[in-house]
Amino acid sequence: MRWLKENSLALAFLIMFLLAVGGQAVAGMMEFNDQQLAEGAEPVSLLHYVASSAYAVNVAENWQSEYLQFFLFIMLTVWLVQKGSPESKQPHMAGAESDKDQQIGRYAGDHSPRWARARGFRLWLFSNSLGLVMGTIFLLSWLAQSVAGQAAYNAERLGDLRDPVSWGSYITSPEFWDRSLQNWQSELLAVLSMVVLSIYLRQRGSPESKPVGAAHTATGVEG
Repeated sequence: MRWLKENSLALAFLIMFLLAVGGQAVAGMMEFNDQQLAEGAEPVSLLHYVASSAYAVNVAENWQSEYLQFFLFIMLTVWLVQKGSPESKQPHMAGAESDKDQQIGRYAGDHSPRWARARGFRLWLFSNSLGLVMGTIFLLSWLAQSVAGQAAYNAERLGDLRDPVSWGSYITSPEFWDRSLQNWQSELLAVLSMVVLSIYLRQRGSPESKPVGAAHTATGVEG
């Protein structure tokens, strides 16, 4: 029970994620089969749909926009600040900060990760591991979206008796950028809203909000 309580946030989001992915697969299959029947084609099974490029492109385009959001937020908040927002660090701490502030090297504590005491490349890698992983997942999901999107786009073109396009042509096409930008703009707006609204609004008990009684100008303070 203690383990469940200590990991309840991650478990809750994992369960909701699995339900959402499963729901998307079922709803997407039903919509796909409606289109198949309208065109006089045979409906497909759930397994067939989940393995199709039509499903893969929809999943990948959402994943890449989410990880782009996190990657940009992680990296930009190193150097950029927003006065009054709990999502920003205090203005005088902008930048990579000192070894003492980051508790690395000779300033590492007894419970610090082993690589926090390392030197050279290992320390650099661990110091930037979160941004590197988020950026890598974004690039991989972007690549998956482009490959699956090309396959789905070409299947549609062949159905209309048009010639298929190359990967290079697809990633420079309006179809690809329409899919990408409609997701990017929503993610960037969500981050902007969180940064700005958290200056003036509160949610009691949430670490994403300042304490209810904190001044609007208090920066980098979480309740």
